[in-house]
Amino acid sequence: MRQSYREVMLGFLACFMLMVGVRVSAANLGAPPPGFTSASARVNGSSLHYLRGGSGPSLILLHGFPEDWVEYRAIMPRLAKHFTVVAVDLPGIGKSEPPSGRYEIPGIAGDVHALAKTLKLERPYVVGHDVGGHVAYAFVRQFPDDLRGAMILDVPMAGLLGAQEAGVGFWHVGFILEPGLAEKLVPGRQAVFLGYFFDMGKFTPAERAYFASAYQTPQLHAAFQIYRAMPKEAEWNAAQTEPNNVPLAVAVGDMSPFAKFLPAFIEGYRAKGMSLVEGATITGAGDYVVADDPSGVAELIERFAGASQ
Repeated sequence: MRQSYREVMLGFLACFMLMVGVRVSAANLGAPPPGFTSASARVNGSSLHYLRGGSGPSLILLHGFPEDWVEYRAIMPRLAKHFTVVAVDLPGIGKSEPPSGRYEIPGIAGDVHALAKTLKLERPYVVGHDVGGHVAYAFVRQFPDDLRGAMILDVPMAGLLGAQEAGVGFWHVGFILEPGLAEKLVPGRQAVFLGYFFDMGKFTPAERAYFASAYQTPQLHAAFQIYRAMPKEAEWNAAQTEPNNVPLAVAVGDMSPFAKFLPAFIEGYRAKGMSLVEGATITGAGDYVVADDPSGVAELIERFAGASQ
């Protein structure tokens, strides 16, 4: 009986230490990587949080849902060897304040553009994953002379060819688009709801814990509002037909549900006047390309952002 009790207590202690380790690791994820500093800047009436490090041509990293700047944490030190790296929390997410106006994607791109000007980033290369990719494309469309290129990672672009077909079966979009519903059901259940997305990628227990903690009610609302702005964004994107010669890389994971739509995505950008579009795939990655293959994403950014200097 004593032996059994001892085994039970040792097992309990091991589980407790594992939980503590996850908490410590999750807390450490939010700290700046070596060589980076954390700061905020006032732009367009609100405050954007960012991390900055490295030297060389400037590179802006825009995260997806349900993440914040930490999405890129693993590759930021590597990229900082070649670039001045600025990883941004989108408005209302992470430590960034909500926007002073609405959550329209072109407006968020304007905020990022204002941040680049404030930080004196000369013609940055902009990388965006998921909703960050939407912001990156709006940046390209509005400020083509103020950046040297952009990369959109694994996301259909609202209003462009392939987006509607690629979105079939993604129940969470309709759920989020219903005003106020997600705010009533998700808070307090972040680990369950966000876990649905984390199960699609190679997220560690520490990363799951960090992002579940980072998405409290205000951050959830901001993310949902960004999604709710996408129908208007689709109309805006469809209307952008001016010739645009900003180099644009469109990349998907080869295991992503969007992989088969890559040719349609590229055709869609070209049909809207983007003359320098190139596609790429990331081997062994699904939708969450950075979590699945950080080295492959870093290599892709180095190749395209370096070539655009």
